[in-house]
Amino acid sequence: MIKMQELKIGDYVLADYEGENWEGLVKDFNFDEKEVCLKTDVQDFWFKPESLSPIPLNDNQLQKLNFVKQENEDGSAKYGKGPFRLFLQDKNDFSNIEIWYREDRRHLTHPLNVHELQNHYQQMTKVNLTRN
Repeated sequence: MIKMQELKIGDYVLADYEGENWEGLVKDFNFDEKEVCLKTDVQDFWFKPESLSPIPLNDNQLQKLNFVKQENEDGSAKYGKGPFRLFLQDKNDFSNIEIWYREDRRHLTHPLNVHELQNHYQQMTKVNLTRN
C-alpha cells in the first residue's frame, strides 16, 4: 500500500485489480473518497490506496525512464539523464544509491521505488521525470 500523501500527479505505481497488477500513471486524486486515478494501458481507473503498490527501482525501470547506463570496471554503475546522475556502488544493489543534480547531492540507503525517484528528481530539477 502507498499513502496518498506520498504520490504526485505523474508518478508511476502498480495497482491490483482482481488479482492482476496494472502499471499506471497517477492522473488525479479524490481526497473525499480517498481514491487515486491511474491511467493504464486500457483506460483510466480509480483505485483505493490499499490497492496501490510501488514499483521497485531497477535497471529495467531506469531504462524505461530514459536513463543512460555506464558500467564501471569496479562493479559500480552510473545512470545519467541530462545533468542528473544516479550512482550505484554495486550495479546490482538498488538499496544504496547516490543521486545528484548540480550542487544537490543525496545519499539514499534504502531500496528506492520509481515514484520516490520521480519525487526526488522533481524536487532537485523542478522537472517531472516521465517515460517518453
